[in-house]
Amino acid sequence: MKGLSLTRFLNSRNCYRPTLIRSFSDNNDNRTEHPHPIQRTFKLLRNDMRKIKKFLTPSIKQHEEVEEEKTHVGITDENEFQTHCDVLVIGGRGVGASIAYWLKKKARDGLNVVVIERDYPLLNNKACLTLPVGGLHQQFLLPENIEMALYGAEFMRNSKEKLGVDVNFDPQGFLTLASEENAETLKRMSQIQNEFGARTEILTPERLKVKYPWLNVEDVALGCQGLERHGWFDANNLLFGLRSRASDYGAHFIKAELIDFEFQSDTDVVVESGTTVNTYRALDKAIVKTPNGDTRTIKFAICVLAAGSNSEQIARLAKIGTGPGILKVPLPIQRRNCCSHILSTDAINTPGLGTPCIVDLNGLYFRRDGLTGNYIAGLTNCTDSNNENVPEQNHFENNVLQHLMHRMKTFKKPHVIETWESFYEYNVFDENGILGPHSYYNNLYIATGFSALGLQQSPAVGRAISELIIDGQFRTIDLTRFGFDRIILDQPIFDYAFM
Repeated sequence: MKGLSLTRFLNSRNCYRPTLIRSFSDNNDNRTEHPHPIQRTFKLLRNDMRKIKKFLTPSIKQHEEVEEEKTHVGITDENEFQTHCDVLVIGGRGVGASIAYWLKKKARDGLNVVVIERDYPLLNNKACLTLPVGGLHQQFLLPENIEMALYGAEFMRNSKEKLGVDVNFDPQGFLTLASEENAETLKRMSQIQNEFGARTEILTPERLKVKYPWLNVEDVALGCQGLERHGWFDANNLLFGLRSRASDYGAHFIKAELIDFEFQSDTDVVVESGTTVNTYRALDKAIVKTPNGDTRTIKFAICVLAAGSNSEQIARLAKIGTGPGILKVPLPIQRRNCCSHILSTDAINTPGLGTPCIVDLNGLYFRRDGLTGNYIAGLTNCTDSNNENVPEQNHFENNVLQHLMHRMKTFKKPHVIETWESFYEYNVFDENGILGPHSYYNNLYIATGFSALGLQQSPAVGRAISELIIDGQFRTIDLTRFGFDRIILDQPIFDYAFM
């Protein structure tokens, strides 16, 4: 009976006294009768539980007030609009909030940090946080991705201490399945992951049958299971914690839409492009539109572009992709849409509480959701999209159900409780994050393109950007290869993630 003291509980019981239940006349004699002792006991217990439930369960109004507080935490009042700042972060979701958190954690009053986001409220929206929702894994080939994911797991395990919020990290693990064609790659990936501290193990079909008898492995050559630092977490709590703690440290969050930039010419810098010589024009101010329709400007020393799937459009406002010379190279970010489904089933021998997240050969992912017997399923091979697209009709029946029924051999056809569409930024150049300074602007940093892994990598990405701005170099994880220069030089760095 959490939250209810023993004394208070006993006092609540003492409020109930045995009373006369009914009176009746028998041969003109008035008599009273108590109920049966067992009946009286059950009545007392029902009343006790009703009081306890009322005490422990917040009212709908209280719940809405809490969610409202979580939604708007840290948003700067209109009268406190920051017209100047040291660092302007464009984008207030996971990566942007983490950047603000790390900058203010390190510099505190030494830096004025402003975050602008057009799509507040951030919580419970349709932005994809990671795949599957709230998932965290280290099953990559590139050491940089492995190290960032490892730090993400460490950060989330200590989220209560760091953010004052428990993100409820559940280390149930990930199980990736591979066909004969990809088996050697999966073994190589597991070896590299273990070298960098991510514990994974290779499972043969025979071992898979023993561990997960409900799993159909007839077409599976190998499985790779991530162990202690693989799992999932409460994405909303992580977002709330990052924003709340950044706000506590003094960061300003503004609900506004960036609509343009102002530039400032610098005659001391000359830009040569072939035979053409141009004067360097630095980013100077952001022009934003507030919810009430006002247009205002924010002058900044440094700008960080962390706008997720909107990053390419914002980059074009900075002439990236439309300007001369290096500025001809666009930021290769597209928006991707996915559908996820919450399922329930009354089938017997279904996957139990210790089931990892299964990532199938064809991109199907599947995991248990909490203690209620529900499940989450979807496909990782999402589609190109734009803001006007709507969720595909019958997506579950047409795209997910057949694969799910095949892989879960004892899985009776489930009932779909809820379906939602999510989106994320996708780097069409090499599917990896773009992180670091822009090759032309000396006051613009980029942190985007993490292709559905943004939230799980956000603690490491925020720390990395803060190191570049404050220390002038990477201090913890060397992410130099993820810089924008590789796009200009046409040198992609592909990972072989099965997700």
